[in-house]
Amino acid sequence: MEEIDLLISARWVIPVAPEPLVHEHYAVAVRGRRIVDILPASEATRRYHAEEHVNLPRHALIPGLVNAHTHAAMTLMRGLADDLPLMTWLQQHIWPAEARWVGADFVRDGTRLAIAEMLRGGTTCFNDMYFFPEITARVAVNLGMRASIGMIVVDFPSAWARNADEYIARGLDEVMDAHKGEGLISTCFAPHAPYTVSDAPLERIRNLSNELERPVHIHVHETQQEIDDHLTHHGVRPLARLDALGLLGPNLVAVHMTQLSDHEIALLAERGASVVHCPQSNLKLASGFAPVAHLIEAGVNVALGTDGAASNNDLDLWDEMRTAALLAKGVAGRADALPAHAALRMATLSGARALGLDEEIGSIEVGKAADLVAVDLGRLETQPIYDPVSHLVYAAGREAVSHVWIAGQSKLVERELTQLNVDELAESAASWAMRIGSSDRAED
Repeated sequence: MEEIDLLISARWVIPVAPEPLVHEHYAVAVRGRRIVDILPASEATRRYHAEEHVNLPRHALIPGLVNAHTHAAMTLMRGLADDLPLMTWLQQHIWPAEARWVGADFVRDGTRLAIAEMLRGGTTCFNDMYFFPEITARVAVNLGMRASIGMIVVDFPSAWARNADEYIARGLDEVMDAHKGEGLISTCFAPHAPYTVSDAPLERIRNLSNELERPVHIHVHETQQEIDDHLTHHGVRPLARLDALGLLGPNLVAVHMTQLSDHEIALLAERGASVVHCPQSNLKLASGFAPVAHLIEAGVNVALGTDGAASNNDLDLWDEMRTAALLAKGVAGRADALPAHAALRMATLSGARALGLDEEIGSIEVGKAADLVAVDLGRLETQPIYDPVSHLVYAAGREAVSHVWIAGQSKLVERELTQLNVDELAESAASWAMRIGSSDRAED
């Protein structure tokens, strides 16, 4: 018998690729960080001797979810200023709170809280955009969480940098160079948006992105007001400006994209850019509806993100999957516009592809990292079962996630986090809420 570190047997193994394959009574064999075999459970116990064998007779085993757009530390602002339009929310509440409170301690505590929430919801990789990205990276490394760390860039000063040049320099030095060779950390450039970053830094980011082969993660076409303001100031729509600057290509990860013409959809497909759909944040801020079905039909890679918990108000990719599938049907006027398998792919392999990580994660395949999630489908709320993938998207939720592994390491066992203390996290969050809430009320 061959020696392996971990054998996971499950009622269903759903690899995502190839779609829509579902294996029944299968097992996944893991040695070190990687998947070494996928085979019938009965055969697996004859072929392999595992240091640990986890038997999940009523569970679906899926790839870890990929949250392709977050502001993790903003979890400490969850519910701070609800039910407001985007620019009112940003300018009158979020930006003043950030100016007062955001620092290394805020980012450390907020990121720990966010990672705990994401792990309990089956997210094994997140793509972040926020200040003090070196702190976010350090927390992720310490907790064994996979993360794509955005090297934030804006034109205006913050507690982290004075100008665009300093943002770029600190990102390259303290994030990208500091984590070279770190298996769980990747990096991307993260200019905030076309309305907060001018042409010169965007051109520099284009050159660096091409040279270093890093994605460019940016909010684009989030609201109609953004489009109108950009036309007033630049004479073109934001996507056209990014195209003229040479940024519209395979490295572009364009977030939100609720305002798109047919021409722009075709251009995204032609250039090979990815779109990150954040349906619940877009709905909550009344930003609009991304034409997801049209994007996918055109050949655009569409991933899923939660946005930050300050505008969602959670980091629950299960809710995003369900909302994305239902909203796509309503917007397209077709019940088959976004099937369950496609929604699951958006939350896994499509997210990995957007981040340039699809050779490493996003599906259960031999040779890939063992980022795996077990979902308990044996509860009353998911009975009877005709199609486990349908249940994952339309009936189950994050409370059904029982086990999580990242690179073969256990992060959640029977709903219990292996490295984080829930009581300590709650106490920290309550302390921040007292400080931030009192200052927000004082501003009002």
